[in-house]
Amino acid sequence: MREEIVKLLKKEGKLSEDAIDEIKQVNLGDFVNLVKEIGKKETEYINASEISKDLDTKYIGKEIFVFNEVSSTNTVARFLSDNGVENGTVVISEKQTNARGRSGKSWESPLGGIWLSIILTPDVDHSKLPLITLATGVAVAKTLEKSGVKNPEIKWPNDIMIGGKKVCGILTEATAKFNTIENVIIGVGIDSNLNIGDFPKEMQDGTTTLSIELQEKVQENELIKLFLKEFEEISELFNHEGYEEILKEWRKRSYSIGKIVEVRAPFNKNYDGYVVGIGKEGALIVEKIDGTLEKVISGECIIKN
Repeated sequence: MREEIVKLLKKEGKLSEDAIDEIKQVNLGDFVNLVKEIGKKETEYINASEISKDLDTKYIGKEIFVFNEVSSTNTVARFLSDNGVENGTVVISEKQTNARGRSGKSWESPLGGIWLSIILTPDVDHSKLPLITLATGVAVAKTLEKSGVKNPEIKWPNDIMIGGKKVCGILTEATAKFNTIENVIIGVGIDSNLNIGDFPKEMQDGTTTLSIELQEKVQENELIKLFLKEFEEISELFNHEGYEEILKEWRKRSYSIGKIVEVRAPFNKNYDGYVVGIGKEGALIVEKIDGTLEKVISGECIIKN
């Protein structure tokens, strides 16, 4: 994280080359005000004041930092979270140079997408972390539905699909102490107005954008505002232990249930199976070829049919 924050400060002219070696001996938290200052500067495409205008939320998005370019919004959000920002703070960047995904995957996120992270302090048992990811998927799907997208679906655990093609990914990262989650960073990337040609060739067939699906340019500030409202509603449901209601909404939009999948579990324990449902803790329930049921808590599920 130190290197990424230093790069941000250097790019924005807040640090000289001569100072970079010196700050290796300094508490990185001493630069939090500089990072906040950068995040309050006016940017070209994503506008914090437009998002905040008439944003009817209690705490989500009451503090918004928007950057022109960062390595990863999750990294910046983690830095701010470690240095005292409020629950519900949102970090947005017009571009990411080293965005992170599950299993350590990374890529560049160019202009034309929505790249944001939300800081939460839910104070719940760490076993509830998978449900936070599922709840975020429901919030994204509801946002797309209200924006005119027909039948967005949620692929376990963290992708939003339209017509079998990915339009959004979610990455949840948590800090826990004594089995209790202290804070959570929820990264959301939505392909809004991107050109499919901007994606690596191996991703192009399996990816879509909102502008393609809606056949018009998406107003990103308005979409972010709508998402933050939906996210707070589902977050409040989570805070009041409405887990079954979250799972009900997730099941209604599931892309995974009823599919034959290849489960790529940790330690190379790969197997094929049929997805029969999702458990109350957020694990995918898969029936293996031998008829036994397996709970998939972590790993990846590749849709085969």
